[in-house]
Amino acid sequence: MRRKSTGRTVTDSKPPAFSAPFNFTTTAILAGVFILGIGIGIAFSSTTTLTPSNVASREFIDTKAPNPEICVQYGASAMVMDARLFVTLNPFNVYVAQPSMRPGCVIRQNNWALLEQRKLVSSQQVNECKNRLNTFGFTGNLDSEKPDIRCIYQNEAAQNFFINQPGAVSQPQETDRF
Repeated sequence: MRRKSTGRTVTDSKPPAFSAPFNFTTTAILAGVFILGIGIGIAFSSTTTLTPSNVASREFIDTKAPNPEICVQYGASAMVMDARLFVTLNPFNVYVAQPSMRPGCVIRQNNWALLEQRKLVSSQQVNECKNRLNTFGFTGNLDSEKPDIRCIYQNEAAQNFFINQPGAVSQPQETDRF
């Protein structure tokens, strides 16, 4: 449309309609997808099967530990792996037998009296273990069967490579020394 105004031609132009990058419909669809994603995530995590072939949490390990109430209160539940190594010298070779995994427990040093009171370790064993700055760990139920109790060494040089990856956020250690 042209108008004449004082000898000049002026063109009327309407500004283009403002188009928002996210209108209400797009926002509603994205919110729905977000909520659906959360729902699917919750469904997958709540249907996780906790079987011996799928150990997915510390709680599962805590419940399978021998004497779980004692273990959690006076120490920490553990996965115990027994393996045999065979070393030949001529020729030099190392062979590893199939390891066996079973639930176990590590007792804090200040709770060793629990094992002494039940007459599961002697005062001599406690002194020997204490002199080497070690602690006790066991597999098997403390009440009904003969538990396998051993003086074990805490390897402070061991690292959790699942946590200490570049860019990963480090979890605080619950306890440094047992």
